[in-house]
Amino acid sequence: MQKGVATVAQLSGFDEIIDARTPAEFAEDHIPGAVNLPVLDNEQRIVVGTMYKQQSAFEARRLGGALVAENIAHHLQTYLKDKPKSWRPLIYCWRGGQRSGSFATWLRMVGWDAHQLQGGYKSFRHQVIDNIARIAPALQWQVVCGPTGSAKTRVLEALAQAGAQTLDLEDLAAHKGSVLGALPDRPQPTQKGFETMLCARLQVFDPARPVYVEAESRKIGLVFVPEPLILSMRRSPCIAIDATRDARLDFLVRDYGYLGDDVTLLQANIARLADLQSRETIARWHELAAQRELATLFGELIDLHYDPLYRRSQNGNYAGFAAAPRLSCDDLSDAGIHDLARRILAA
Repeated sequence: MQKGVATVAQLSGFDEIIDARTPAEFAEDHIPGAVNLPVLDNEQRIVVGTMYKQQSAFEARRLGGALVAENIAHHLQTYLKDKPKSWRPLIYCWRGGQRSGSFATWLRMVGWDAHQLQGGYKSFRHQVIDNIARIAPALQWQVVCGPTGSAKTRVLEALAQAGAQTLDLEDLAAHKGSVLGALPDRPQPTQKGFETMLCARLQVFDPARPVYVEAESRKIGLVFVPEPLILSMRRSPCIAIDATRDARLDFLVRDYGYLGDDVTLLQANIARLADLQSRETIARWHELAAQRELATLFGELIDLHYDPLYRRSQNGNYAGFAAAPRLSCDDLSDAGIHDLARRILAA
């Protein structure tokens, strides 16, 4: 191994991880815990790249070198100014090339034991993909099924509180999975960011114990569940929550009550069902949204959209669904949800 270079396997051996890429690259995905200290900002990278293609590599490097030096000097005078001599950072860029190499060289000249990540972010990204493919099939999945409004996510939370291992994909995806599932206060991560968080979660599970997960489709909002995981889930045993329609409707009104605060967004989401429902139905749902008649609206969504979709998808997608133990329930209050979690653990 070249001196001053580290591998992805050595990430935990450093005091701090520095991402030298642009803020845009960092926002798309980054190594967990890394701090973004770009050697070129978003606009500067575009300018240098354009110059490289349209003028010459020499002119691009001359401009890029000046900008990199200026930005590193700024980081030394601000974020890095109080770091002790014993501080040991790891720096990475896209491929482990000039951006992280320049930054690491400057920090070593100062006197810090700075290292550059071999292969850069790309090597980390390959490890994320490989780890998901390796870990997901090796875990003992227990898939919690139930139609929309069965409080499956809340049941997962209750299972976690009881000490069970759980994977909340909707929390990682910042989306509840349904057509109305976008969260008002959390944007969804990018696909790469979702997979990085998922990988970190998978790595902490004990393979000797079951992991409870909610039945999902391949797509949660705008992100996709990686193939190795969704296939493993679909081959695994299931537990079905068989809640009454009234209990589910009461829960939906409580859990999705915030949708009444933004009628325009609610109507836009309803419009996405135009290919599946008649124009008369969509118009009626728009009017119910405008009047904030959520109980009536959600009741019709249960009967005309969610339940028919559930009957088609679960039987076809999850091999263990037909033989799943069914837990009847007429109470999805907090107490009822904790009772469901207790019964699941006892099943």
